[in-house]
Amino acid sequence: MRLLLSAVAVLAGLLGPLPASAEPVPVRVGVIPVIGAAPVFVARGEGWLKEAGLEPSFTTFESGPNMIQALASGTIDVYVAGIAPLAVARTKGIDVRVVAATAVEEMVFVAGPKLAPYFASAPSKAEAFKAFRAKEGRAARLATQPPGSVPNTTLQHWLWQVAKADKADAEVVPMGIDATQQAVLAGAMDGASIREPALTIVQLRNPAIKLIATGGEMFPDQPGTVVAVYGKFADKNPAAVEGLVKALVRATDLLKSDPARAAPHVEAALGKGITDVATIQKAISSPAAKFITDPRTIIAATKAMQAYQVSIGTLDKEAPIEGLFDARPYEKAVAP
Repeated sequence: MRLLLSAVAVLAGLLGPLPASAEPVPVRVGVIPVIGAAPVFVARGEGWLKEAGLEPSFTTFESGPNMIQALASGTIDVYVAGIAPLAVARTKGIDVRVVAATAVEEMVFVAGPKLAPYFASAPSKAEAFKAFRAKEGRAARLATQPPGSVPNTTLQHWLWQVAKADKADAEVVPMGIDATQQAVLAGAMDGASIREPALTIVQLRNPAIKLIATGGEMFPDQPGTVVAVYGKFADKNPAAVEGLVKALVRATDLLKSDPARAAPHVEAALGKGITDVATIQKAISSPAAKFITDPRTIIAATKAMQAYQVSIGTLDKEAPIEGLFDARPYEKAVAP
């Protein structure tokens, strides 16, 4: 026995002390409360973020541009929101990298009870807006998020490039996500660019609110919510970033294969007592909820969105895509 203990002691001396269990990595996540962010909520709810060695804390924001300020000031490490504000951030020298997508073609356009009938009778969407102004004596007021955001960019692209509406016939009104939903329900806005779960909620509460344009119609392959990491955090914690992306891959698979299991995690983050699990499950299965993880799938559409933002003046110049996307954590996460 003494010989055995001596051998163990010698071996331990040669190998050095056994490594202690790694401390969890604190990660401050900024997120927009929409279905497109569902993968991160599912990853948290299933315990996969903790399993990846992360200790997450969440802060909710009303729009991507607002979150960029927090990212620049160092108060969040991970950004879960639309792609568009990130391009603006990089042109201002903020090192942020998209490591995963979460959803595409999220933004849709709905018309309220006063505006919707015009689309049913007009020969085109541009004519619907024109007829509304002729009858009501004013432009249709359309709610969306601030300039530079994906909702704002998508709405403008649909109005002016796809529907070919006259700018005298439609007024774009920026406001927060919750305010947009309430304004449409209250009739204070005639229409809005919204996404899930707002789409399901407003139509359940008032069936006279109609879906007029899908995400694919508004902006083909529309890049939606993404997960981006602040450069300093990514450089310091590469394993944590890879673990985050791996958890998102698992969460995306669950959202597609078992919405009923995923829904309670999403409802816990988004419900706020306003809605229930059944509504969230319906929103997860909506045509406006297309979940993906591979960031490479949205590169071409992101270039197209940047080009359009330059044309409308919300982006000074196109940012190099090569610096904006980092697919390495995803590639490692899905490697066999």
